[in-house]
Amino acid sequence: MSGTFRAPKGTYDVLPPFSATWLAVRDALSAGPRLAGYGYVETPTFEDTALFVRGVGESTDVVSKEMYTFTDRGDRSLTLRPEGTAGVLRAVLEAGLERGSLPVKVWYCGPNFRYEQPQSGRYRQHTQVGVETVGSDDPALDAEVVWLAAQGYARLGLSGVRLLLTSLGDATCRPAYRDLLTNFLAGLDLDADTRRRAAINPLRVLDDKRPEVVAQMAEAPLLRDHLCPACQDHHTAVTGYLDVLGVAYVDAPRLVRGLDYYTRTTFEFVHDGLGAQSSVGGGGRYDGLLATLGGAPLAGMGFGLGVDRTCLAVAAEGLTVAETARCAVFVVPLGQAAHDAAVTVVAALRGAGMSADMAYGDRGLKGAMKAADRSGAHFAVVLGDRDLAAGTVGVKDLRSGDQHDVALSALTTTLRELLS
Repeated sequence: MSGTFRAPKGTYDVLPPFSATWLAVRDALSAGPRLAGYGYVETPTFEDTALFVRGVGESTDVVSKEMYTFTDRGDRSLTLRPEGTAGVLRAVLEAGLERGSLPVKVWYCGPNFRYEQPQSGRYRQHTQVGVETVGSDDPALDAEVVWLAAQGYARLGLSGVRLLLTSLGDATCRPAYRDLLTNFLAGLDLDADTRRRAAINPLRVLDDKRPEVVAQMAEAPLLRDHLCPACQDHHTAVTGYLDVLGVAYVDAPRLVRGLDYYTRTTFEFVHDGLGAQSSVGGGGRYDGLLATLGGAPLAGMGFGLGVDRTCLAVAAEGLTVAETARCAVFVVPLGQAAHDAAVTVVAALRGAGMSADMAYGDRGLKGAMKAADRSGAHFAVVLGDRDLAAGTVGVKDLRSGDQHDVALSALTTTLRELLS
């Protein structure tokens, strides 16, 4: 339509009443890290392009096809962040946090940007809650990170989320497996683009979802069968800790996340009610990444959980995770003097920690009460000029319809008791 604007393709607006669910999901996914003492970090939305090329991996679709890259007025190549880990580790290194007490443990929440073909559950801007830990290769920390993610989904009451878990080995056992996989791939009928990706990182082919490639990979060697003793011991310890923590998981030896930096523990949460875009979050260990970005050879572990897809999972299960009401109390003034007094009443209620709103403009009783009903409030406070003279207000329960007078001086105390 001429003269109007729409959200860019592949994006969407978070508006009421859905925004209540969106916020509840974000808060549930971040509650675990906050309770576990993780500090909050926030990084720029755009970074030096080379940070992602080096950190994420040039063989990935993220770097080769999906990044929003631009040249600024200083002729610098910048990219909107496609994922959270690289930027957070850059910030850790720049601030020197890795030279202090270890492990560094931080969490964050924000949008990521990828130029993808939009479909349900796949957006060009999506929001993630993430955690990153730096400086410890303790398998108990792996289990903690996985447990924190699982707890976020449990807080929302989701029952259809499954945890897929594997180990991708390390610099000791991965090279020999890479050679084994490369030799296997040489005998397959793969297109030129897939062979190009395989030349950079043959494990990327394991992540290919096209049926014709999946069929050819059925007999591919599995890294799980070629782990070195240290990686095998680490993975056994991680699964042991998860068993102690009561975290159920599915052994997934073919799991390969879409980023190149993962080593050892790698995991993904999926929800079967979302169709093709079933992943709702995931992460893993990235022990070589900090050194790749110019830092010390310290271990790392983290996750990214999708707020947008988790909202879809909540909807798929028909869960209600947030109240849609904008306020608990709605003040209905009748007359100019009552209107002026209502401003003070609403401020007092908000100051006492209660969510409150009022009918603005010159509305009659009928229109004002309709606004109160639409607000979703539990109680309406009806205040007229004569009520002011008597020092009272009417408090109406909008669910039961019961109404009684309350002294204006006792309104805050009375409503706090009614709402408790």
